[in-house]
Amino acid sequence: MSLDQNAEVSFIEHLLELRRRLLWLLGVWLLCFVFMVPFAQKIYTFIAEPLLVNLPAGNKMIATEVIAPFFVPIKVTLMASFILTLPHSLFQIWAFVAPGLYRHEKRLILPLLTASVILFALGMTFAYFIVFPIIFKFLTGITPAGVVMATDIDKYLSFVMGMFVAFGVTFEVPVVVILLNRMGVVSVAQLQRVRSYVIVGAFVVAAVVTPPDVLSQTLMALPLIFLYEIGIIACRCLGKNNKQRSSLAVKSE
Repeated sequence: MSLDQNAEVSFIEHLLELRRRLLWLLGVWLLCFVFMVPFAQKIYTFIAEPLLVNLPAGNKMIATEVIAPFFVPIKVTLMASFILTLPHSLFQIWAFVAPGLYRHEKRLILPLLTASVILFALGMTFAYFIVFPIIFKFLTGITPAGVVMATDIDKYLSFVMGMFVAFGVTFEVPVVVILLNRMGVVSVAQLQRVRSYVIVGAFVVAAVVTPPDVLSQTLMALPLIFLYEIGIIACRCLGKNNKQRSSLAVKSE
């Protein structure tokens, strides 16, 4: 068999392996979704709880579209099943790419993937239990007299999911900092020097992705700054990367 034929066979084997991993990923996701569908209404009620408990007595959420009472809980359940099966999805991705990685790359990527899942979940948890109650209490408290706060369930879902993603991504800052450091893009000293710019940037990002009030912006900016510092501390603990060691060795010679 020629070299071209070997390459073609190898490529086909990779495609078959990719298809197998994707089928496992989608299958587990859909299976989880099917098991969670009977609880769709309860899942949406759980997601809506931070707003419902802060609404004035007698106020309720509304559905402005005919199909919304059915479709919105289903959409929430689909997203919830995706989040619950995310560790399995990442495992399938890892199982596909791991054979092509070097040993030192595996030692770096696998812990970072695990940390990414945990940090994203922590970001969503922080948003649900800390940010949402404060924001909704503030917003219901400033509602003008004579105005009834009746939020559409679909728009509420869009807002909540956007905030979940925003805080989940924000909590990935330590992973990004560690990756940049281990790849030799930035050193710990450089990370420390740009600290003041990061602080300003954190409030700018918070102003863009959160509601236009100082309270919610601060609730996002402060964790972002704190997690940036955690990333710097983690880089110190991990020590110098290979590129930094080699450059120091050249200088010493």
